[in-house]
Amino acid sequence: MRVSNNLVGILNLVTLLLSIPIIGGGIWLSKQADTECERFLDKPVIVLGVFVLLVSIAGLVGSCCRVTWLLWVYLLVMFLLILLLFCFTIFAFVVTNKGAGEALSDKGYKEYRLGDYSNWLQDRVNGNWGKIRSCLEDSKICQKLLTDSSTPAADFYKEHLSSLQSGCCKPSNDCNFQYISPTNWTAGTTPASGNPDCGRWSNDANKLCYECNSCKAGLLDNIKSDWKRVAVINIVFLVFLVIVYTVGCCAFRNNREYYSYK
Repeated sequence: MRVSNNLVGILNLVTLLLSIPIIGGGIWLSKQADTECERFLDKPVIVLGVFVLLVSIAGLVGSCCRVTWLLWVYLLVMFLLILLLFCFTIFAFVVTNKGAGEALSDKGYKEYRLGDYSNWLQDRVNGNWGKIRSCLEDSKICQKLLTDSSTPAADFYKEHLSSLQSGCCKPSNDCNFQYISPTNWTAGTTPASGNPDCGRWSNDANKLCYECNSCKAGLLDNIKSDWKRVAVINIVFLVFLVIVYTVGCCAFRNNREYYSYK
């Protein structure tokens, strides 16, 4: 057998073995999930595992057993996957190009404004905010601030809060609220700005600023950072897929030459 056929067979054997724990992880999630956020992941993980399993079987059998039509299907799926990843990578860079936290003087944290981010991301977050809020509450992002209730104001203002903590666990700096504790604030004597988040803030630990635009902006800033990391990883993965696809094309040509010779 040609080298290219062997390489495609080995690579697909590895991905075939990797698909088994992926499927197992999805099944485990579906059995063990206690919250809606955890249950949201089980079906996509199982579908991904089954997809990798089927594609790996097609590549393995097509290259090692010289089943040309299976190898053709494998190459078609690989081509579509390369095209899809390429489009997603470009899209990820475009939609995460806008938006950044606003640095505040004498503050260790930043302020986040919803209008600074991509309109497409804003629409996705606004349309699914009920579920997203439930997930944020389950993740207890404000637990540290709730626990440190005796933190002096001077120390709190120096805190390096995450984008979600800054947006969801405290009122906006525009509101000019007086600090009592990290999650307890009172309206100041200076009139608050026109920021609608000022009216949405609550000292109730179950409400805080989860309905604020700043909370949504903090989430978008988090998504922006994650998507940029994913886009960089996708570039590396794309190079790998192109190499595998090239080797697969050589194996496909070998199969055709083999049957032509026979």
